[in-house]
Amino acid sequence: MKRPSSLVSESVLIEKLTQRDQQAFQWLYDQYSPALYGVVLRIVRDDEQAADLLQDIFVKIWKNLDAYDASKGRLFTWMLNIARNSAIDSLRARKTQPSAAIRTDEENVHIVDRQYNTEQPNPEFIGVQEVVNQLRPERKQLIDLVYFSGYTHEEAAEKLNLPLGTVKTRIRAALQELKQLFK
Repeated sequence: MKRPSSLVSESVLIEKLTQRDQQAFQWLYDQYSPALYGVVLRIVRDDEQAADLLQDIFVKIWKNLDAYDASKGRLFTWMLNIARNSAIDSLRARKTQPSAAIRTDEENVHIVDRQYNTEQPNPEFIGVQEVVNQLRPERKQLIDLVYFSGYTHEEAAEKLNLPLGTVKTRIRAALQELKQLFK
């Protein structure tokens, strides 16, 4: 089977991946590795470590495909959570203080993608930041910290001097609002 010249839809990828089609896995890697690498790099801030983690992340994705439930969210979101959690776990395993190692600036994945000159724009990121910018400031700030900067809910609560329950409630509300905005 030849590699498609354009992006493969998520539904086609899921169908082929559940059949354990290795070509589909290559398509998956080609389409999503730049975006996942960008997220991991933002968290670990080390090119070599990010590249190593990316390989581990795709192995985890391949081995745990059966755990993906399309009714709970998009494949990309599921993979993004695996990447984010793996990067944070890696930092913790190295006994690095996450708050010192995680970027707190406002860079986003688009910048990393451009920095590495990815040829295929990832449709998952087209306009994501613009949609996030439509959130209320207190919700946007939490989404930026937790989903774009790699903070845990506890770390975000500490950084913003908010109760953990408030952070979780605002993130949940932000995700529901984002879901409506993406429809």
